[in-house]
Amino acid sequence: MNRQLLHTPEGVRDIYAEECARKMAVQDKLQNVFHLYGYQNIETPALEFFDIFKKERGSAGTREMYKFFDRENNTLVLRPDMTPPIARCVAKYFMDEPGPLRLCYLGQAFSNAVSYQGRLNETTQTGVELIGDDSSDGDAEMIALVIDALKATGLQEFQVELGQVEFYRGLVEEAGMDEDTQEQLRELIENKNFFGVEELLTEQTMPEALKQLFLKLPELFGDIEQIRLARTMTVNPRALRAIDRLERVQEILDQYGLGDYVSYDLGMLSKYSYYTGIIFKAYTYGMGEYLVTGGRYDKLLVQFGKDTPAVGFAIVVDRLMQALSRQKIVTEVNRVERMVLYERSAREAAIGLARHFRENGLALQLIRKPSDKSVMDYVSYARRQRLRQLFYLSGDGEQVTEYQVTDGRMETRSRKEALSAAGLPVDDGRDFPKDRGLTDKSGRRGM
Repeated sequence: MNRQLLHTPEGVRDIYAEECARKMAVQDKLQNVFHLYGYQNIETPALEFFDIFKKERGSAGTREMYKFFDRENNTLVLRPDMTPPIARCVAKYFMDEPGPLRLCYLGQAFSNAVSYQGRLNETTQTGVELIGDDSSDGDAEMIALVIDALKATGLQEFQVELGQVEFYRGLVEEAGMDEDTQEQLRELIENKNFFGVEELLTEQTMPEALKQLFLKLPELFGDIEQIRLARTMTVNPRALRAIDRLERVQEILDQYGLGDYVSYDLGMLSKYSYYTGIIFKAYTYGMGEYLVTGGRYDKLLVQFGKDTPAVGFAIVVDRLMQALSRQKIVTEVNRVERMVLYERSAREAAIGLARHFRENGLALQLIRKPSDKSVMDYVSYARRQRLRQLFYLSGDGEQVTEYQVTDGRMETRSRKEALSAAGLPVDDGRDFPKDRGLTDKSGRRGM
């Protein structure tokens, strides 16, 4: 066999067994918090038209997308970002809805970037979008939701860092910078490249006070008091409104009782061109990359024909799973711990036993033993599968031999005793549950 058939492409991976169970459990915890906040699920296709992710409304450059063509020669992409497709969907199905929409999602996003440091090209993302609310209360709800969702997974030591793109945009507008220079300066500031910022500004003509503020911008991070200092450094109305907004958000988060999870950075300047106000990322120790990214994008939906404000965020589930693992936070999962092994002659009794377990919420594997395999073969298999118990039914199934896989103990019981030992109800008047087939009015079993 060609061994290459067993490998995955660069930047993607298989997830299976207990790791997959933990990931699904974490996703359920996150989604449950979203639902408690009143958000409803939406699902968009992984395939979209390329135009959905053009520069002015996308988060990835054209070289970072997986592109191909359909039969009509339309350019399609695997979605690199969840927000533009949801904006398209809202404009299509909720054009006339004036009230706020609370939507949440869970899906895969794809980035055709060069993989390094284990970064995945396919990631699972879950998040929310609040459509039609332009208030600071909406901004604060996003941050509160991020905090509560991360806490629900067991994560405790993390920080949500807030920025405001309007502060920077107000300053570059005042400086009269062209678009290319703005982008160069944005990258230098976000990377805290002080010398690069200084070198770039020497080539620009602007008031000295404004130049000094740009030089100071990479240092404007910390608590809300640090951000209030920026108010003394400018009279730019757009920049001052941005600070006002952050102060209102902090006040609301304090009322949620979550203010201690938040810090600020006016040098946080997202590369996503559709953000228009508050932006934020969540970090935790042991991880070099953010777990959550989000912000306000009031001018995105109008590009699809619906002029309404919006704010949202995405949690990168794969990074969150890494963080939980590195911090040794255990995610409880409903593992399969039992097996019912039976001979052909004991099939009906085995099916009844399995049904009784399952009806009482206990998962198990049901396996018919072939004649060329021994019971101990399956005890060994159960041990490899990390099962705890094996119930073996032979003959007519009246007796059940129970193997404790972990310590090798064995005991033979009646079927009712086996149920009782497992903590299941057996006082329902039945000696043992039988397969319930359909019956006609005379009580005869149907075919």
